[in-house]
Amino acid sequence: MTRMASAVGATLFAMMCVSVPAGAQDGASPTSPVAPLAAKPAKTIGPEQTFLIGVVRQIPEPPPWIAPLQMPPDDLGIAGAELGIRDNLTSGRFLKLDYKLSSEIVPTDGDPLLAVEKLVEAGNRFILLDVPPDALVKIADTYKDRDILFINVGATDDRLRQQDCRANVFHIAPSRSMLTDALAQFLVTKRWQNWFLMVGRTDNDKLYAEAVRRSAKKFGGKIVAEKTWDYGPDARATAQSEVPRGTQVGEYDMLIVADELGEFGDILPYNTWLSRPVAGTQGLMALSWHPTMENWGASQLQSRFFKQSKRLMQPLDFQMWQGAFAVGSASLKTRNSDPAKVKAQMLSPDYDLPVFKGVAATFRDWDQQLRQPILLTHATNTVTLSPQAGFLHQSSPLDTLGFDRPESRCKLK
Repeated sequence: MTRMASAVGATLFAMMCVSVPAGAQDGASPTSPVAPLAAKPAKTIGPEQTFLIGVVRQIPEPPPWIAPLQMPPDDLGIAGAELGIRDNLTSGRFLKLDYKLSSEIVPTDGDPLLAVEKLVEAGNRFILLDVPPDALVKIADTYKDRDILFINVGATDDRLRQQDCRANVFHIAPSRSMLTDALAQFLVTKRWQNWFLMVGRTDNDKLYAEAVRRSAKKFGGKIVAEKTWDYGPDARATAQSEVPRGTQVGEYDMLIVADELGEFGDILPYNTWLSRPVAGTQGLMALSWHPTMENWGASQLQSRFFKQSKRLMQPLDFQMWQGAFAVGSASLKTRNSDPAKVKAQMLSPDYDLPVFKGVAATFRDWDQQLRQPILLTHATNTVTLSPQAGFLHQSSPLDTLGFDRPESRCKLK
């Protein structure tokens, strides 16, 4: 027993010696301070890829009458693009990506092609366009053999997504058909299916009315009466007498207005013969954005914009922000400023664009239109977003808005 106890004691002693740290075995004091590691200087991350983004905005024709408080701000749209650049830099700087913005404002009677030429000569290869549709097609055709990517942030014309689509143009701005489809879905959901359509005198008003007719047929609305506004802007002074006479057309659920210029739509509410709600280009409006949008993180975007620009974010500001941010989001994957690679990423299945509307937005590959929810708003509130519940689609409910793949006449070239 004594020999066994001695053997066990010797074994335990040996194990204790093995477990003693090397410093203690060398006789070093266990309380000796350990020298701290020297801090390494932070490396400066320099930009390896620079994305030069240009903006061309042509001032549209002003309405024949406009209140001073309704005058558009001087930086309308441009401020949104500036915020998009800032948001791009938030993530891009960590990946050695840099973004720079150049802008050109073209007068109403000017030529936006000259502004585009100036930006291209300065090295801009991503250009946001807020120009009339004819000018947009001309610009796209001029640079069809150049490595330039254009992003339409202003023109809503359906033909730009149909027979006049171009391979070097992406569309951020919703088409007229997307806007009227969004409105039609809501009205049909509310069972307000009988519509009185009041159409303005401009070509754009007629195009909006055409989109309304298509949406009515698509979703089951019925246009029970239709009239063309022919009173002129002076009717604002006599609206209380003129509008009731002009709206005596029988029974209807909703007055739909097609007045994109803003000549008469604002004087219709509360002046109609029957007490009926007003929707379309005035009243309850289908828009890409509105200052009252707050859900899904939208209030953060609104706050950032207000802090930067000291005003509320308008639809064109949002569309410009989307355009700049769309390039930035693609660049995080490509890490390359080649427009061909950015375009391929924007059309890839794994690309999506956070737009603060509950679901991410993506580009349709058949016409390069951004599919996104549409707000239905009036002056002081966002009522709802379309597509409405119950309108189903085999791939995405967002494709119930606008021209779906089987309806498309776009042949990208």
